[in-house]
Amino acid sequence: MSTSLLLPHELVERALAASTADDCVVVVEEASSANLRWANNTLTTNGVSERLGVTVISLVAGTDGVAAASLTRDASEWPAIQALVAEADAAARSTGPAGDAAPLLGPAADHDWEEPAESTSVEVFTDTAAALGEALGRAGVDGRFLYGFMQHDLTTTYLGSSSGLRRRHVQPSGHIGVTGKSADLSDSAWVGQATRDFTDVDPLALDAELTRRLDWGRRRVTLPAGRYDTVLPPAAVADLMIYAYWTAGARAAHDGATVFSRPGGGTRVGERISPHHVGIFSDPAYPGLGCSPFVVASASGPDVSVFDNGLPRRRADWVRDGELAALMTSRHSATVAGLPLTPGVDNLVMTVDGASGDLDALVRGTDRGLLLTCLWYIREVDPQTLLLTGITRDGVYLVESGEVVGAVNNFRFNESPIDLLRRFGSASVTVPAFSREWGDYFPRTAMPALRVPDFNMSSVSAAS
Repeated sequence: MSTSLLLPHELVERALAASTADDCVVVVEEASSANLRWANNTLTTNGVSERLGVTVISLVAGTDGVAAASLTRDASEWPAIQALVAEADAAARSTGPAGDAAPLLGPAADHDWEEPAESTSVEVFTDTAAALGEALGRAGVDGRFLYGFMQHDLTTTYLGSSSGLRRRHVQPSGHIGVTGKSADLSDSAWVGQATRDFTDVDPLALDAELTRRLDWGRRRVTLPAGRYDTVLPPAAVADLMIYAYWTAGARAAHDGATVFSRPGGGTRVGERISPHHVGIFSDPAYPGLGCSPFVVASASGPDVSVFDNGLPRRRADWVRDGELAALMTSRHSATVAGLPLTPGVDNLVMTVDGASGDLDALVRGTDRGLLLTCLWYIREVDPQTLLLTGITRDGVYLVESGEVVGAVNNFRFNESPIDLLRRFGSASVTVPAFSREWGDYFPRTAMPALRVPDFNMSSVSAAS
């Protein structure tokens, strides 16, 4: 029987019934995606895709504890899913006890559990595409070139367990990224935006910002490597803070492996890491950045556990008033690290008390320095300090007497986002931000712009 004849919640129920393990968790994700591309001021391709992903987690009790096996597969036919259940059951019986074993959550049921999955289509781009067409026309007249991509995803997740969990969540997610190039292709600039439904995307406004930046690039200035008074826009702050968030796990910190480890043992929770009134938090109910209010885990890791599926996610304050307040934990790693249970959440917000103005206000307050656009190819150099390296891309600009006066060469940078929390001089208000480096994977962020008095441009880069 094809799963197309079964609603997703029916598929979960059927898979649970087919399992011969002592306990079972089944996650079904039905996702649809629409996209639109353009290059050289011309729309090129569009398309829609769909997928059905199934995860089966089988649990088998033994004399030494509970064994767990998790298998995930894209499947569209019931025989393949039935085989997946049998494989997970057999794998659980052939493995040893799980170190993170804990009682399954439940029972709990969402009122919309039996609703069908939601889907997207290219129709989500109707208004945006019309405005984009106008922007492409303007670029052609002005002798500029626009390249870009926009995508919208709608994923409906169904989580069921033998302990009575019946949870459902619909996650909309979208983004647009546009690169503008000068007529001779020697200068480029990038803008991007995350969105839930494209009703808040204005291609003409994005194009206006690209035009402004390309105009800045008409004058070229060569600068050496060094430490510069640097303004980082919210997108670049997101590039750095997302990476910091991904490394903020309690288990690795407890084991002494990260910047969040306390010398001599334990974690830095409770320690002040910024002299500023900084807040960094995640909240599944944050306006415009909403995400799943419960844990969905297809596999166990240092701070996530398949036994925690369905665990409620609530607001988590990672940094409160400049103090490290929490690290990500599962029930197991919270016990190991001696910290409160704080599951990770799929969004991130940074605020600075007393901040005012916007990115342009920070530029106006800069006597001489640099304005970045975005960071790229970010890699970790030293986990103990969270020193990151990467390159600048698509626009680094020279600021003199509060005005942008030209574009400069690209650099390789070496900086720690945790150290930047200590050193930044001023901040703007917090606004939605789309990370150039990580936005495809983690689009739901809101950040301030920051001015850092001594940002380390460690070498000149040939990147364009």
